[in-house]
Amino acid sequence: MERGIFLRKQDSYKSILGILLLIYIGGVVMLNMVSTDKVFSEAENRRLEQAPTLSTSQVMDGRFTTNYEKYVSDQFPLRDFWVGVKSKSEKALGKKENNGVYLARDGYLMEKFEKPEEKHLKSKVDEINSNFSNMPNVDAFFILVPNSVKVLEDKLPPYAPAADELIYINKVKESLDDNINFVDIYDTLYANKDEYIYYKTDHHWTTKGAYLAYEKLMENMGIEPHGEDYFHIKKVTDSFYGSLYSKSGFRNIDPDSIELYIPKKEEVSKVEFVEEGKVSDSIYDMENLDKKDKYTVFLGGNHPLIKINTNINNGKKLLIIKDSYANSFIPFLTGHFSEIYVVDPRYYDKDLKILVDDNKIDNLLIMYNVKTFLND
Repeated sequence: MERGIFLRKQDSYKSILGILLLIYIGGVVMLNMVSTDKVFSEAENRRLEQAPTLSTSQVMDGRFTTNYEKYVSDQFPLRDFWVGVKSKSEKALGKKENNGVYLARDGYLMEKFEKPEEKHLKSKVDEINSNFSNMPNVDAFFILVPNSVKVLEDKLPPYAPAADELIYINKVKESLDDNINFVDIYDTLYANKDEYIYYKTDHHWTTKGAYLAYEKLMENMGIEPHGEDYFHIKKVTDSFYGSLYSKSGFRNIDPDSIELYIPKKEEVSKVEFVEEGKVSDSIYDMENLDKKDKYTVFLGGNHPLIKINTNINNGKKLLIIKDSYANSFIPFLTGHFSEIYVVDPRYYDKDLKILVDDNKIDNLLIMYNVKTFLND
């Protein structure tokens, strides 16, 4: 009789758990139905995956399934909350990795780099070659920025698995057409790895890291770079918690500081945010230092097309094709070009060759960080 009562109680518990699970699943489904998809995650400082377009070709080659899985993961209700719960649980268990971010030595957070598929790497390089190698009268340069997970790899936790970015940097270098000049900055950054060249809580390099790359680009362009004494170096915040702090959920970490290298003489005359129809007299948006993503002090974040007019009357015009790593790099270039056009192809869908021809652009810089270029 007691056994019968025990079994009935066990069945009741199972029924209650089943009902609770159904309620939870139903709640998630309802939230998905009533909530609109987010385009951008401020917490992770990246664009979120959108619902993929259903087509026969994408179904057949597997792209639809892959993109749909990314879409569901990015748009999951209360995603930031669950990321935080997962992180706290795993840190309590002594884990040094959460959500693709390592908790490294000296307070650094580093994003894991996944080995890219060879066909993906080839398609990215082919796209660069086909779009930019045959522009007449244009000197083209390419910078592929290594992430902290490579340059500062000695700070990674023991046995942390991460693909070697340098292998793929060299593969890209070897695959580029000869008339696209590859600017290799790995050795420069590695030689200065004991300096503050990457943020600890964010996936970007610091302004110092960008400055070192600027010196290397100028060397490759045959232009004399400005020394650091050319600038007022101003710390504008020491309370920056970046994208990896949000993405990982790791806490009790010191914030980063952000420095601006401001020329001692005025260089910028006008900054046009072309698609938005806005105009400014500065490449810095100081109001963004009061926001969560303080890195957007540089250029106000990412935009489809920016035109920068300078007080440098040498007739040189530069087009930059870039991701957000370039935002803190571009201010170093305003002392060398009359006009700078900045395109983020994630938001700009017009013909770049028309932009080059219409504005008589004679220099091109393509700049991406390794992870964005090969993993996204």
